[in-house]
Amino acid sequence: MVHLIVNPTAGNGRASRTGEEMTALLQEQGVTHAVSRTAWAGHATELAREAAQKGADTVVAVGGDGTVCEVARGLYGTRAALGVIPAGTGNDVVKALEIPRKPEEALRYLLGRPARPLDAGMVNDMLFLNACGTGFDACVLEYSVAAKKYSNGMLPYLWGVLRAIFTFRSVELTVAVDDEPPFTKKLMLMAAANGRYIGGGMKVAPDAQPDDGLFDLILLDGMPNWRMPVQLARLLAGRILDIPGISIKRCRRVVMSSKADRTVLNLDGEIVPVESAAFEILPGALMAHW
Repeated sequence: MVHLIVNPTAGNGRASRTGEEMTALLQEQGVTHAVSRTAWAGHATELAREAAQKGADTVVAVGGDGTVCEVARGLYGTRAALGVIPAGTGNDVVKALEIPRKPEEALRYLLGRPARPLDAGMVNDMLFLNACGTGFDACVLEYSVAAKKYSNGMLPYLWGVLRAIFTFRSVELTVAVDDEPPFTKKLMLMAAANGRYIGGGMKVAPDAQPDDGLFDLILLDGMPNWRMPVQLARLLAGRILDIPGISIKRCRRVVMSSKADRTVLNLDGEIVPVESAAFEILPGALMAHW
């Protein structure tokens, strides 16, 4: 039993069309299935939990990273497996799990593979699959979300990057990793990564494995704004290890706090205001087709 959960607004409407195409393919192949469409933020979590309770073997998120994260939250603690059909803008989870990017191929992929364990992260009781952190990428996300009122596709994200280059200021964070003593420093980026990519394909954690029971903690020292374009070019080219001031360490727990008046997390593409954040890896938290 396969249950599709379609976010009709993801990918500027592409997910709605993709959901119809996947339904037709399942019918052609004689696969028992059901389809639900989300109607509000967080609805996918409710629908996924209901589908699992009704006996779905696999619950498939048809949408972007936000939809996948919501479905995963609904499946956490159940026996149903997660499937992903990419139909969003960035699709970083798909890249991390090496799922085919064409929807038809992704469907064949998940139908032809048994489910296996997949780690997840938890921050302040909120589950995430790919990455969560603060700093430059959260600033970009806030600008890009605001720009989506006026444009679609990757343009809002590019606008967010340009604005952040001129306005972002490094954030002073106090960070404690596992049982090590806490340290305080100014950072451009801090991210607890389960997957390798953020921001629609920027490889911030080149060696991250989503089933090793560990975060790859990304810490990038603060820098003046005039240096950002060159370093972002290295990041876009997949050369984060060539950026001065970068460090990556494996860990299971991270606690982060800031004295700033306002701190926000980028949680799998969702903006979450926090005062402090406690991250924990959940080994094998889900079963998934990847």
